[in-house]
Amino acid sequence: MKYVVENLFGIDGWNIAWYGVIIACGMILGVILASVRARQDGLKSDMLLDFMLFATPISILCARAYYVIFEWESYADNLWSAFKIWEGGLAIYGGVIGGLLTAIFFCRYHHFPLMRFLDLVIPSLVLGQAIGRWGNFVNQEAFGNVVSDVTMQFFPYAVYIEKLQEWHQATFFYESAWNICLLIAMLLVSRKKAKTGIMVCMYFCFYGLGRFLIEGLRTDSLYLFPGLRVSQLLSLVLMCVGIFLWFWGVRKDKFTTEYRGKYRLS
Repeated sequence: MKYVVENLFGIDGWNIAWYGVIIACGMILGVILASVRARQDGLKSDMLLDFMLFATPISILCARAYYVIFEWESYADNLWSAFKIWEGGLAIYGGVIGGLLTAIFFCRYHHFPLMRFLDLVIPSLVLGQAIGRWGNFVNQEAFGNVVSDVTMQFFPYAVYIEKLQEWHQATFFYESAWNICLLIAMLLVSRKKAKTGIMVCMYFCFYGLGRFLIEGLRTDSLYLFPGLRVSQLLSLVLMCVGIFLWFWGVRKDKFTTEYRGKYRLS
């Protein structure tokens, strides 16, 4: 129970994992950021709450499914364990895919421009990812290679892993810091009335680049096959899609459309 708040509010047996608390905080702050940006864009913040009602459970299910698929050997003999989400095993990319699919259907149903919606919520996604990575610190996971040089055994370069009694590269912190820098860049760009789709391109290209580099340092990656990490391959795909969207659509202003639906502020 080391990473769990025991007897929450004094109620015996009511426990909650710190990882869950951190993820929840990231989600709440992300919704707040998106709500503020929505009003600045002339939209009702209700749209974000409506979206989150669907996106949250779908993203969690997809994050779990992504992890289980690429760790199938660990679950093949006990299928029930695949549903034990409280025991850990969620993949960020799976959650992102689930959120993207939800956004596509949500925008089609409400006749809202997809790229404009993604531009609105992606900075919040980056904020949530930056905060969520600290859950890995609490759980002592998502770390990198062993740091044997005593002079480099300090945080934030390295983190001490108690169960291994070793210092390892603090890759969770690297990604959190990278995401914070990306978020700042996005907010600065968004202040200049950038073309629709620019946030999507920035996320695909720069998050993909950072994840590709940092994933190569981790020791607990999911592998497609020996020598090729799943997340690195997907990162390369994201970067390629981001570059394509920039040259094909954003640069030519193909994604700018007018919206006059129910979520528009009167």
